[in-house]
Parts: sequence; C-alpha cells; structure tokens
Amino acid sequence: MGMNTTITGMVLSSMPISEYDKRVTILTLDRGKISAFARGARRPNSPLLASTNPFVFGDFEVYEGRSSYQLVKAEIKNYFSGITSDLTCTYYGSYFLEEAAYFSQENTDEKNMVKLLYQTLRALEHEGLEKELVKLIYDWKLLVLEGVYPNMFSCQCCGSRENLVGFSVSKAGVVCTECIGRESVLPMHPSTLYTLQYIISTEIEKLYQFTVSGQVLAELKELLCQYREKYVGHKFKSEKFLDDILL
Repeated sequence: MGMNTTITGMVLSSMPISEYDKRVTILTLDRGKISAFARGARRPNSPLLASTNPFVFGDFEVYEGRSSYQLVKAEIKNYFSGITSDLTCTYYGSYFLEEAAYFSQENTDEKNMVKLLYQTLRALEHEGLEKELVKLIYDWKLLVLEGVYPNMFSCQCCGSRENLVGFSVSKAGVVCTECIGRESVLPMHPSTLYTLQYIISTEIEKLYQFTVSGQVLAELKELLCQYREKYVGHKFKSEKFLDDILL
C-alpha cells in the first residue's frame, strides 16, 4: 500500500499531461531524481500551479505508489524569481537544470548535487557575478561530484607538484615543465591552475567568491570543452542554445 512522504528538492522540468495535469521531474536530497504526477496542476486555481514550475525549491509531499509518485502538496522555500524574470538568467538556469538532470540518478543520495544546483542558482541571481564564470564553476564542480575530474595537483607523468604548466587531455591532468615535451598539452596560466585547484578542493558553499581575468576565463572554457568531450561525450541542447545567443 502506498503512503505519503515528504521529500526536499528542486523541480528540474515540468511537462503537461492531459488537459489539466503535469508531470514534474524533481531532484531530491535522498531519493535522487524522481518523476511525479501533479493532478490538476494546470488549473488556474490549483494550489500546485506555481509549485510545479522549473527552479522551484522546497518540500514536496508525495504519495508513493508501486511504480510512481503523485504530488499532493508543496511548501516552497524559493521560487528563484530573480532567474525567471530575467531572460538571460533563464537561459543559464535552464542549462544548469538540464545538466543536473543528465548526471543525477534515481534512488541515490544527491545531497551534494542539490546543494551545488541551489548555490549556483543563487550565484546566478547575484548581479555582481559574471554569469559565464558561474557556469564554468558549476560545470567543473559537477565533474568533481561525478568523480571524472582531472588531476590538477601533480604531474600526470612524473608525479611532481612543481612547475605545473600544461594540461593534457589524454592524461586527464596537468604536466610539469620537465615532462611537457612528451605530451600534447594545452597552455595554462598559473591562475587557471590555481582556480581549478580551488574549485576541486573547496566546499560548495564557498565556490562563488572570486573573479578571474578574461584570459583565465577563456582557458577554463577551452579546457572544459576538450576535457568533457573526451570523458563525458554528451552534448547539452541548452548549452548550444546558450552559446548561440551569446555570440
């Protein structure tokens, strides 16, 4: 027999089902990514109307059946209205949601994923932070959470922790001056190295507390593009759209 339970999470996506219903995908702390049906959520007077939109974060009471969830009610803690009221922020935010949906799984502990997504959306609302930097920090930290991030602390050839000057995609990490001639490497400014070390080692709550130069920003993007192409291999639709509108 099914029972009601309360889960905490964020709505990643919402789609209409029949004339008045919705199906929502929610990234939850303890149960990973789940889908839930919201009966009557498309009716103008439905108490679930606003709580079943993307970016909504809160506590969701669901009825847990044999093979699906039904959303009963919600207590919303943050609608992220600063994102949904700004078109550029919405584009970035949609990309963050798509990426979280891709990497998250069902029936897993996704506390860190939820925390990262929440803190990233808060950073996106902050007018003083460059949106492209917010995106790159999020992208790199997600790779850390998934365990597919590069080694940025010692040479992938000899193990040295000194004079780390190049990035090898094939070796999945940095290369020192002594070994750089053996590998095909991408140039890397010392500040780029430090930035990636910081992203990898710093707790999520303290991620969005710095700025970088244009050169470092460009290097972070180029390294990410090549690294993710080899080790993730997935193309995000919203990222292509985001790149197109920013050209």
